[in-house]
Amino acid sequence: MGAWGTDTFDNDTACDFASEVAEMRDLTKLEATIDRVIQAGDSYLEAPDGEEGLAAADIIARLKGNFGVRNAYTEPIDAWAAQCKLSPGTALVEKAKRAVARIQTEPSELLELWSESEEAAAWKACLQALANRL
Repeated sequence: MGAWGTDTFDNDTACDFASEVAEMRDLTKLEATIDRVIQAGDSYLEAPDGEEGLAAADIIARLKGNFGVRNAYTEPIDAWAAQCKLSPGTALVEKAKRAVARIQTEPSELLELWSESEEAAAWKACLQALANRL
């Protein structure tokens, strides 16, 4: 797992995803990513899809003004969220909540990887905080 911490943007996949979103002028990439996580249904959810899904949900929370951890990794997406003036609708926010829940439900590679880690409780706490910000 290419992660260095439990926060949403503490992995290369999420940071790369946020960089791509920061170059967009709409929410289509966020919604498509959230939809991909939800549409996994009972199928195995790969870690990269989960990492991007969490990043999308976190960006949606930031667009609502509910910023989580702010650091050098989040600076580009924080600046974008402040400048773009896009507002996620209720339906997208609800889908983001469902995506965060799906990532924490078997079969999920991220859930498996973090469950094997000593930081499993901290990761789950970060996801709960994200859900609360949505």
